[in-house]
Amino acid sequence: TVFAVLSMALVVSALISPWAGRQIDRRGGRAVLMTSTTLFVIGLVLLGLAPGMGGLLLAWLVLGLAMGSGLYDAAFAALVHLYGREARQPITGITLIAGFASTVGWPLSSLMEAHWGWRGACLGWASLHLLLALPLHACLPGRQDLLRETDLVASSGPTLQSQPRPAVPRHMAPLLALLFTLMGFVGTAIATHLPTLLQATGATLSAAVAAAALLGPAQVAARLLELGLLRRRSPLLTARIAALGHPLAAAVLLSLGAGAALPFVVLHGLGNGLLTIVIGTLPLALFGAAGYGARQGWIALPGRVVSALSPWVFGLAIERWGSDAIWLSASIGLGAFLLLLAVRLPRA
Repeated sequence: TVFAVLSMALVVSALISPWAGRQIDRRGGRAVLMTSTTLFVIGLVLLGLAPGMGGLLLAWLVLGLAMGSGLYDAAFAALVHLYGREARQPITGITLIAGFASTVGWPLSSLMEAHWGWRGACLGWASLHLLLALPLHACLPGRQDLLRETDLVASSGPTLQSQPRPAVPRHMAPLLALLFTLMGFVGTAIATHLPTLLQATGATLSAAVAAAALLGPAQVAARLLELGLLRRRSPLLTARIAALGHPLAAAVLLSLGAGAALPFVVLHGLGNGLLTIVIGTLPLALFGAAGYGARQGWIALPGRVVSALSPWVFGLAIERWGSDAIWLSASIGLGAFLLLLAVRLPRA
């Protein structure tokens, strides 16, 4: 029941994200991100005080609205609004820091739950949103600040964001939506079932958990790679490396079995770590900064809906096929890589 309500919230977040992106395009990120943080506070308080199923549904509905207007897509849109086509490095920087979210979040949640119970943990997270996230978002430039800076830049010449863009084929946006849907399915499915999948290959519970713990560091390592070696390379190259990460990891696991749990997690983590960046930077390279937020919301919408269902679908696959379920995720990942071969960036 808890996971079903979470899936409902993810669908709500998918539906609200195009609207949130459009508002960021028009007004900048401060107002939308502050609203999102407020919704997180309200949703977490409602969850901590929920008396029954009705309260649980209401809390997760509010949290779904918060997620749709305040996670990666909204942050990326806010950065593009600030930096235009030069937003790639700030986007990478945010994903690098946020790569430690689970490293901090799981232990902190467990600590609060152990001392205050799960309701107290919800209220603890609400307090952190209120005392940390809300003031930080309030520090972002407002719309008037952006307009003043735009006037100064305009007086010295055309901005990067105002320069004309080469035409991009109309099918490219649906192609990106399909691409991110496939890659998002794999990422969410593996993140949810990683220890179970490794056990299905013959790994012990302790070995599976130990290997799974390296997923976060591998993702952070991939983002450091993007910040360093790949920073000046085409985001299309980064996207292709990201898409190949899971199929290569699956090939190693299928060839060597449980003994390859560690390289499987590392290779998958490297690909998944780059994927988070690619979702923000590849549409920017293709379409430019104008209308980025709304377009990003529509491109991400089908992927978010499918990601909400992927834990259930992949769970059924593991239940039916055991470790052979990896063939499903590997095939989807390989399909995403083949789709990327059809993508061409416009020449400036």
